Amino acid sequence: MSDSIVRDASPLLKKISKQFRAIAIVGPRQSGKTTLAKQIFPKKPYLSFETPSTRNFFESDPNGFLHQYRNGAIFDEAQRVPELFSYLQGVIDESDKRGRFILTGSNNFALQENITQTLAGRIAYIDLLPFSINEIQSQKKSPYKNGAHSFIVRGGYPEVATKNVSTQNWFASYIRTYVERDVRQLKSIDNLAKFEKLLLLCAGRTGQLLNMSNLSIEVGVKMDTIQSWLGVLQSSFIIHLLKPYHVNFNKRVVKTPKLYFYDTGLACALLGIHSENDLRFHHMRGALFENMVINELLKNRFNKGKRSNLFFWRDNTGNELDVIIDNGKQMIPVEIKSGATVTDEFFRGINFWQKISGNKNGIIVYGGNDSQQRSNNVTVMSWKTVDDL
Repeated sequence: MSDSIVRDASPLLKKISKQFRAIAIVGPRQSGKTTLAKQIFPKKPYLSFETPSTRNFFESDPNGFLHQYRNGAIFDEAQRVPELFSYLQGVIDESDKRGRFILTGSNNFALQENITQTLAGRIAYIDLLPFSINEIQSQKKSPYKNGAHSFIVRGGYPEVATKNVSTQNWFASYIRTYVERDVRQLKSIDNLAKFEKLLLLCAGRTGQLLNMSNLSIEVGVKMDTIQSWLGVLQSSFIIHLLKPYHVNFNKRVVKTPKLYFYDTGLACALLGIHSENDLRFHHMRGALFENMVINELLKNRFNKGKRSNLFFWRDNTGNELDVIIDNGKQMIPVEIKSGATVTDEFFRGINFWQKISGNKNGIIVYGGNDSQQRSNNVTVMSWKTVDDL
């Protein structure tokens, strides 16, 4: 069960609960935010503002509601009641006790907006994405049987990762709930059918440069609408954009971000990929493998309370690197290859980067099981050990 899996973010949550009066755990719906909060704080009362009676109690008597939980509580989907944050400020300021209130939410924009206005300096953030490969591999019994293909098709949502549920049925329900309920809460969107079309088109552009003009034409809405809707998809942790690295070695670099999904299982469901066999011969297999590895690098950062330090690089003649990791001291080039057999082609991008940058290191993450240390300072890593990065 997902309750028994220790999240990689657990040490971070314990640490910051001793430093801040409140903590906000944000991430996609069904990513395990509530389970994590209950695991770390089993004695705190739990209330969900998705429940009408809880929401009505607060809205009719906010002072009485918070007085009942003045010693602390876990408030789930806190963005559903924006007025909570101003009332909570007064309660938090009454005491210097740390870790009193744990807020969770699946709408990053709404939470940040309310927190910035009322709770800045009093609250810490944790971005919790679905299970990482490391977390899934810690299970004794797992529905993941066919290596990387299983991880890509099933993704990391706890319900899918810990049970033999039908991914086709689960993701269909997830998408319907997201579009019909969550999107309505996030923004006033008149045409949900066109919004869902955008979602499908984004899945088909996984790992590609973002072209809003093209999306505008295909969806049939204005460019500013596409921009707004992409913001909704980002703030609700459906997609994320990988920014280009801007150092102009030859002054002809691409400056458009690339589009990825926070969970490859969701992307696969939107693409009609429902099994490992579907994926094996699908033209998007390489892009989805790349998406999976980039997500793992993000999870590694987020679970330690760090922000993304990932970029990609491409010039207008076709030379590119899938990822550049900026660790502050140096730029580490990473190439991602879905193939299970290492070939000379794997090294082309890193060899070019070494020539123009002067950096003599590099990492290749591939679909095989063995890791290698090459004489040209390039480390070849199995996708299974990507968490070591």
